[in-house]
Amino acid sequence: MSPIRILIVEDDPLIAAEIADCLLQLNYTVSGKAYTVASAMRLLTEQCSDAVLLDINLAGGQEGIQLAEHIRQHYQLPFVFLSSYADRATLEAAKHTEPAGYIVKPFTERDLLAGLEIALFNHTRKRDRAQPELTIERLNAHLLSPLTEREFELLQLMRDGSTNQQIANSLFVSLNTVKTHLKNLFLKLGVSTRTAAVEKARQLMQKA
Repeated sequence: MSPIRILIVEDDPLIAAEIADCLLQLNYTVSGKAYTVASAMRLLTEQCSDAVLLDINLAGGQEGIQLAEHIRQHYQLPFVFLSSYADRATLEAAKHTEPAGYIVKPFTERDLLAGLEIALFNHTRKRDRAQPELTIERLNAHLLSPLTEREFELLQLMRDGSTNQQIANSLFVSLNTVKTHLKNLFLKLGVSTRTAAVEKARQLMQKA
């Protein structure tokens, strides 16, 4: 199963490629690279992403701000701004879109990892505060093929934003074992991505 999928929205192809290389080194998957608002809108529709790295200044303007607002309203995905600017006016415009993070260029691989990890964790916590407690008994009451305890553990870690490697480290198992469990988990939930699995669990818990 694929790791967490990140959509890159950056109008400079060289910087986008650099970001993609960093993400691969950090065990993320790049769901797509968009150089314009139009291509970003298309990829949001066509590709399944778990988070968005979003440049504020696209084509010389602050189109990234408007795109961020669209993502917040229609996709409920965590997005992290990437920008060479950290002036008060830019930050003021950005914060009203409720970003999950803000990374100032030039950035390091460590900056990218910290920004994404915190963004995914906080987004998950914020979303889950209003949700019923996730329990294996309540989920299995709605599944034809019940989850095992280990599959439920993976679901919880995945919901908290853990990557495949982090799940393997937490459970002291191999990466291939994690992928096997995720494959079975997705099959039982009738989904094919992390985002869909967490959303399906949320829907089932609301029925409980």
